[in-house]
Amino acid sequence: MKNWLFNRFRLVVGIVVLVILTSVVSVAWKLITIKTKPTKLEAPAMAEKKTIAPKKRIDPVLVLPENEWVDSTLKSLSIEQKIGQLFMVATFSNRDEAHYRYIDRLINEFHIGGLIFFQGGPLGQAQLTNRYQSISNIPLFIGIDGEWGLGMRLDSTISFPKQMVLGSIQDDELVYRMGSDIAKQCARLGIHINFAPVSDINSNPANPVIGIRSFGEDRENVTRKAIAYMKGLQHNRVIATAKHFPGHGDTDADSHFTLPVLGHSAEQMKETDLYPYRHMIADSLMGVLSGHLYIPALDNTPNLASSLSEKVITGLLRKDLGFRGLVFTDAMNMKGVLKTGRAAEVNLKALVAGNDVLLYPESIAETVAKIKDAINQRIISEKIIDDKVKRILQAKYWAGLSRYKPVDTTNLYTDLNNESSKELYRELCEASVTVVKNDNGILPIGSVTDLKMASVSMGEGSSSSFQRMLSIYKPTRSFTFYDGPSSQEQITEMLGYLESYNTVVVDVHGISSNPRRNYGITTGMTDFVGQLKQQGKKVILCLFGTPYSIQYFPETDALICASQDGRDQQEIVPQIIFGALESQGRLPVSVLGYKSGSGVSTKSVNRIAFGTPESVGMDGLMLKKIDQIATAAVDDRVFPGCEVLVARRGKIIYEKQFGGLNYRTAERVTPETIYDLASLTKVSATLQAIMLLYDRQQIDLDAKASIYLPELSGTSKQNFTVRDLLLHRSGMISFYPSLWERTKTSAGGLLPEYYSSKADTSYYLQVAPKLFAKGALRDSVWKWVVQSPMNNRKERAGYGYLYSDLGFLTLQKIVEKVTGQPLDIFVSSNIYEPLGLSYLGFNPLRRFSEKQIAPTEQDYRFRGQLLQGTVHDQMAAVVGGVSGHAGLFGTARDLAVLFQMNLWKGNYGGTKFYQAATVPLFSRVYDESHHRGLGWDKTPLDGNSSYVSAQASVNSFGHTGFTGTMVWVDPEEDLVFVFLSNRVNPDPENTNITTQRTRRKIQDVVYSSLIERKSEVH
Repeated sequence: MKNWLFNRFRLVVGIVVLVILTSVVSVAWKLITIKTKPTKLEAPAMAEKKTIAPKKRIDPVLVLPENEWVDSTLKSLSIEQKIGQLFMVATFSNRDEAHYRYIDRLINEFHIGGLIFFQGGPLGQAQLTNRYQSISNIPLFIGIDGEWGLGMRLDSTISFPKQMVLGSIQDDELVYRMGSDIAKQCARLGIHINFAPVSDINSNPANPVIGIRSFGEDRENVTRKAIAYMKGLQHNRVIATAKHFPGHGDTDADSHFTLPVLGHSAEQMKETDLYPYRHMIADSLMGVLSGHLYIPALDNTPNLASSLSEKVITGLLRKDLGFRGLVFTDAMNMKGVLKTGRAAEVNLKALVAGNDVLLYPESIAETVAKIKDAINQRIISEKIIDDKVKRILQAKYWAGLSRYKPVDTTNLYTDLNNESSKELYRELCEASVTVVKNDNGILPIGSVTDLKMASVSMGEGSSSSFQRMLSIYKPTRSFTFYDGPSSQEQITEMLGYLESYNTVVVDVHGISSNPRRNYGITTGMTDFVGQLKQQGKKVILCLFGTPYSIQYFPETDALICASQDGRDQQEIVPQIIFGALESQGRLPVSVLGYKSGSGVSTKSVNRIAFGTPESVGMDGLMLKKIDQIATAAVDDRVFPGCEVLVARRGKIIYEKQFGGLNYRTAERVTPETIYDLASLTKVSATLQAIMLLYDRQQIDLDAKASIYLPELSGTSKQNFTVRDLLLHRSGMISFYPSLWERTKTSAGGLLPEYYSSKADTSYYLQVAPKLFAKGALRDSVWKWVVQSPMNNRKERAGYGYLYSDLGFLTLQKIVEKVTGQPLDIFVSSNIYEPLGLSYLGFNPLRRFSEKQIAPTEQDYRFRGQLLQGTVHDQMAAVVGGVSGHAGLFGTARDLAVLFQMNLWKGNYGGTKFYQAATVPLFSRVYDESHHRGLGWDKTPLDGNSSYVSAQASVNSFGHTGFTGTMVWVDPEEDLVFVFLSNRVNPDPENTNITTQRTRRKIQDVVYSSLIERKSEVH
């Protein structure tokens, strides 16, 4: 019996001990999770399902830490010093010394607890922060109202997208990263509090003060985004402040000028306006900003702002919602609160109501006196003051102010404008663009061959970045209305211009955030879009502004809302239209029958896009070393000018131009500068055609060339194969001066039987800008090629390697024989035009002004003039500029597209140009000793090259050109590298580009910028 009782006793004791231990562990775990920095988003609102399950009660968490520094500091303060901690005064870094001394005085005389900085610059603010902190006995709280980052208040800093733009984003992690980035920038500038995020649900489209500052109208979406932003700030030791409690989203007045009335019921407030605050408080929210609103359902005291209501601040916020952080008032200089009384009187009411910190207060001296009188009269107790000050000190301790260090101004601008922040901004913009409507899957546009497209811009004032980007993907006729059409006559005239186009893209800019003026949308704009649609055009409407503007436009085939206007948005939307980028955005509000959350996802169709180095794993700062190399090369007269383009993972991430078109004038290189590509013709035209015919089984690589060209039979050229030609093992000589020398007189002049200074029906082959050859010369040249001697590298198994221009001239003839078309026509219609290439082609003077073309040699020996727009190579010139080895002209962008298609194994823009195995088949190594593929140049095994980086992979391939050009593709690193110059201007004997290894040095930088490689090295 005793044993039984003893065992029962032990069991009971064990259960009690287990319960106690469980409780202790639970409490300890809560404290650990509160006081340590989480590694990922952990709030209920940030769960994977991205919805928040309604709960009857959500328990808040303790957010302010206990600490010895807090207690000892509080005990050391006089009553005046305690009262001073309750003030957070507005200051500016772009004022005069009188203002700065005024702040000095407030710190010295009234012991104010903090400052909120407004307009100015980062360096000035940093210097003033150090000045003010140095004279304050207790470190000052420094705050900023930076809803979209420091750029909201300070020049020379980054502005992120506004919150309604962020409301369109589906990936909340991006918003968290933005909050984190803003926090790091704040910390770098000595800022401890950001008065963000706006946590109001903008359920009233006519709201004049919140609007685009809100994440939207859906409570779940607003809550997720607000928590993500909050966590991003607080995980990096910057206090987040949710505003404007208890909810400013359904107001039609601006509290800066009056006291808005919110007529929601208590139940409606709970289910809508308070919803984000409840979840944020239950997570880890450290700050709340109380709004100046009149809400009868919460406190029906006539004209009493909720920020002054004890029922709202102490009752609802503190007791009902359990908020244990800092409560800040909205700015106490706003008319919405000052209409109820004098500044000092209103300030005291705010403290009595339960606010901890008076933000932007007026009448400091009078308010201090008023508070002291109120303590003496027991209107407010010193215990309540102590509680407020303790919370302030706890927050200061959490923010690191117990170990205060001055702001280091070294490299401040660079640190605040880092490349990763710019990349994040771009990511946010890309993720926010919303395709609202996409009838019949018009987006993304695939084939551009039969597309007749025009663009009409309204409200931009001049040609927009949007239109320029649009034309990169498809040459597009662009029109502009400065503000939008102001009359029916203007609309009718524009419709006439657009008559021959089947697709019209309309981009609308200048959209405001003011609902009372229809967001800047005019009747002329909407009438034009409506009449355009009535003409039967396919209309793609692109709105660069608030989604609320959608309601004013008629139905179109496709509707895209970018929610904000800027260069990034204007460059992103055309990429979505053409499928270079995907679209995943969703509307954050309901408008014109489209509910909040509406949107259509569009996919990529493998088109080259534009991005930042960081977006593809490259170091933008490292890439800037290219600028130094290229600039030095121009200064050293390696070439007059050049362009460098780098693309990785399908994005152009570096594209810069250096120097000019020549050494004599100030004409600068631009992205539209057209260069003589010289031997890049071999891989950009002839080889592309050969691969296409191989794919179509119209050419056998191991067949003799004489099968396709019977005129080779019975000659010294009857036995080499197509493969031999591609590998430069045909036995043909490198080049043949006799092709042009025999057209000259013995004295060096030009024979009139071949040339004329004027073009006519007989002399129509343009050899130079002012020189034309007889059409029959083309046949004569081919005859002379057939008769040309072979080289002396004959071996038992055949001819050895000798790089030959004549070999590719012969390949051109094979292409033309098989296709029945001239090479230039064939590659243009089958490759360049379907790719949407505007500039790549032969004989550019037929399509472009010579001013757009970089000049090459001042030719004294053959043509007697400057060559600008006609091919530099003599053999190509005498056949009229179209040859298999030279004659192609183009821009860096066009080449980037062509070789991106090759990198993607023949797929581009939804079109399959080659079978997947074709490019790899031609680009693999076939001759290791001479680093050759089939037509392609390859990396030397010993890494000893004057133009290719030793870091390029063995699978990489490309080519160079005599005029100073190069293109290189590296499948291992997903890289396309394009370098264009006119180093032969004015003298082709200038070999500095080779001796100084300029192209290799630049390519070395490209490989060194690969972040993955850098991490492997370190």
